[in-house]
Amino acid sequence: MNVKQPSPPVNILSIEDDESIQEVIQAYLEASDFKVHTAANGPEGLALFERTQPDVVILDLNLPGLDGMELAAKIRKTSDAYILMLTARGAELDRIAGLKIGADDYVVKPFSGRELVARVEMLLRRNRAIAETPIVTGRNTISSPHLKIDLDSFEAVTGNQPIDLTTKEFMLLRLFMEHQNQVLSRDQIMMQVWGDSDHRSDRTVDVYVGQLRRKLEKATQTRPITTVRGVGYRFRDEG
Repeated sequence: MNVKQPSPPVNILSIEDDESIQEVIQAYLEASDFKVHTAANGPEGLALFERTQPDVVILDLNLPGLDGMELAAKIRKTSDAYILMLTARGAELDRIAGLKIGADDYVVKPFSGRELVARVEMLLRRNRAIAETPIVTGRNTISSPHLKIDLDSFEAVTGNQPIDLTTKEFMLLRLFMEHQNQVLSRDQIMMQVWGDSDHRSDRTVDVYVGQLRRKLEKATQTRPITTVRGVGYRFRDEG
């Protein structure tokens, strides 16, 4: 009789110099059956990363010894591990810079342990979603029949024509293109694009989706974003 072997635990590295925050991170992740390694500064975090090769790195940007931006850049040169940044409220420029160098998502301080676990779980599901939709042309670009986005330069194009998007619109389009043909709820969109409770309003999501939809329809002469009544939105860019 074949006995199914249990899957190995997901390996997570948390690099955070605030001891109280680190304790919350570790407690909630371990309660959700993740294996957690912790470091309190940049050099220690980099050494532990190289030793443990984690699936997910939770990374504070303000670290002693080697700051989070430098650390994220070093990690991204050798690894496709998911990087979840921890940023201060209002530090939008830091979030943009972090996403440009290869971070996958961010959480704004202060955050709840449950929110952090949810964000980690969403990142881990992202790989399966991409594998089911063969439209990724490289780690730093995502393509569909009418659109292409460059994650390094924050540029979106249709054919060879650029599409003028705000930062939030670009992040929204990235989210849609990473989850093509999936229905995303307004709460999921809010958590991924805004990441804090100050903007938690269905109306905010609807306004930005509406702006993005109008720009994409004008540029591509298609309707890639559809509303799923009572649930959220679906992105489907077909040839």
